[in-house]
Amino acid sequence: MKPYYPVVRVFGVLLAGFALTMLVPWCYSYLSEDGAQSAYDEALLVTFGTGVGLWWAARKEKSELKVRDGFLMVVMVWSLLPVFACLPLIFQLHISFTDAYFEAMSGLTTTGATVLSGLDKLPPSINLWRGMLVWLGGMGLIVLAVAVLPLLGIGGRQMFKAETPGPMKDSNLTPRMAETAKGLWVVYGVVTVLCILSLRWAGMSWFDAVMHSFTTMGLGGFSSHDASFGHWDSPLIEGITVVFMLIAGMNFATLFLAVRGRSLQPYLLDPEARYFIGVTLASVFGIALYLHWQETYPAFLTALRHSLFNVVSIATTTGFASVDYNLWPMFAPLWMLFLCSFATSAGSTGGGIKMMRAIILYKQVYRELLRAMHPNAIWPIRVGGGQVEQNILTAVLAFGFAYMCFLVALTLLMVFSGLDILTAFSAVVATVNNTGPGLNQVGPSTTFEVLTDFQTWVCSFAMLLGRLEIFTLLVVLTPAFWRR
Repeated sequence: MKPYYPVVRVFGVLLAGFALTMLVPWCYSYLSEDGAQSAYDEALLVTFGTGVGLWWAARKEKSELKVRDGFLMVVMVWSLLPVFACLPLIFQLHISFTDAYFEAMSGLTTTGATVLSGLDKLPPSINLWRGMLVWLGGMGLIVLAVAVLPLLGIGGRQMFKAETPGPMKDSNLTPRMAETAKGLWVVYGVVTVLCILSLRWAGMSWFDAVMHSFTTMGLGGFSSHDASFGHWDSPLIEGITVVFMLIAGMNFATLFLAVRGRSLQPYLLDPEARYFIGVTLASVFGIALYLHWQETYPAFLTALRHSLFNVVSIATTTGFASVDYNLWPMFAPLWMLFLCSFATSAGSTGGGIKMMRAIILYKQVYRELLRAMHPNAIWPIRVGGGQVEQNILTAVLAFGFAYMCFLVALTLLMVFSGLDILTAFSAVVATVNNTGPGLNQVGPSTTFEVLTDFQTWVCSFAMLLGRLEIFTLLVVLTPAFWRR
């Protein structure tokens, strides 16, 4: 056990810090007298006490985290934090540990799938806590740790490399990793504040504006209303949310560089941003035309409005809904579900395989077609003016294969457990891609409460797998990892 003491020490510090975030909903509960304060009292005490206890047990181990430790640390954070994050839900709502863990995992992985109904009647502080989980998980608690832990003498570079989504993890924004993390979080926080003010101006209450800004920027999709954005039925609110979902769906590193340089040039030079915007908007207009053609909405502008919000929501893996798109002709929701698999950019708060990998895979397929016609020619793969190295290409191909294998395997497992194929497939796609709602029994107007405990745990694993981009989790599960 002693070789893992450095990891335990860092995790203890992180857990104690995470406990302090519960003070925000605790304060709100106290001020609003919503009856949930005692739940936070207990949850905070248990979480903080456990964190301090782990730190105390391993306090003498101050060595720098190795690559192996970085992977273990990340998996521990994303699999164990939900255990403590779900405590307020258990203490206040008296739901099962399975459902509470699923809800907390969904929040921290920014999935947005929920097992809760009657959201309008929940204590507001509980909804605030759900929104905070999405917001904290959005940028990644590990990135926050990179900014904070150096102050405590704990290096975080290895954790940063293991957690950060995307195929090219060594692209430094600034010479110092801590500065990068601080820069990302400052930008993330500022854009969140702008989102809050915009939604408040559009007609939301302050509480709803804060709650939905958290879940918009985190691309998590939790709402404080069962009807989600259908509660307001406001084109203005939907339009503002679309803008911020698109911002959050693009690489935050690009946003960081754009803000620092006070120029849109980084976006113009980012191949992911161009593909992301192009594919998403083309899908919006395509589905709007299809819905109008199918007479789902007789007026094209109405079709365009609902297509814009719901397609962007699913493509960015947010999971908000303004209408029950489960009732649309099946082509439209299936296309949206396909979009969520690849549309968002690496370095965003979205899920899926990421647009960068999709671009590389597309260019590799095209190269093989050219090779078939010209076997002796050399066709390098270029993205953004630079050549893709062979090791990155190999890693992307391996990731794509693993991604497809897990989609098939988990879908078969869900069907084996008794679900119909459409519900099973859409639930797996929605959780692996950290999107939220699926189709049929787990559509936008229903919840994941219909699933059995076994199916719920499968979806919880799928969310973790998707958030850690498969390989980070698989590395820790291999026997070779545990051999010292």
